[in-house]
Amino acid sequence: MLDTRIALSATWVVVTLTYLYGDVLRIYSGDAQAMADMNLNQFAWLGIAILMLLPIVMAFLVLVLPQGVSRWANIIIAGFFLLFNLIGLPTYALYDQFLLVASMVFNGVTIWYAWRWVSVKPTFSTTLWEP
Repeated sequence: MLDTRIALSATWVVVTLTYLYGDVLRIYSGDAQAMADMNLNQFAWLGIAILMLLPIVMAFLVLVLPQGVSRWANIIIAGFFLLFNLIGLPTYALYDQFLLVASMVFNGVTIWYAWRWVSVKPTFSTTLWEP
């Protein structure tokens, strides 16, 4: 059976690669020019950088955080990205909408895996035989 931590980390990798693929297509299609023309200040670009770093960091943190913290971090951050992308979906080109829907599916998979992730605490018996 696949370890939940590995599955969750993989979902964050898939989401990150989907975002990156969308960025590459946006550059090649010329759609990225509209964002470049917005004249955002350094703090806005810093905010965008932090936002885009979250899935990358989550791919690592899910492997090292305690189970309870990791579970809720995955649910909250994946839920945030799902809603964030859902709200912005109509403003994107068709190819980008397709990729955003794919990323939202994986955000949903992340939430599903994290929600079902229960900690298993070993129990030790003092007897060799339990009825």
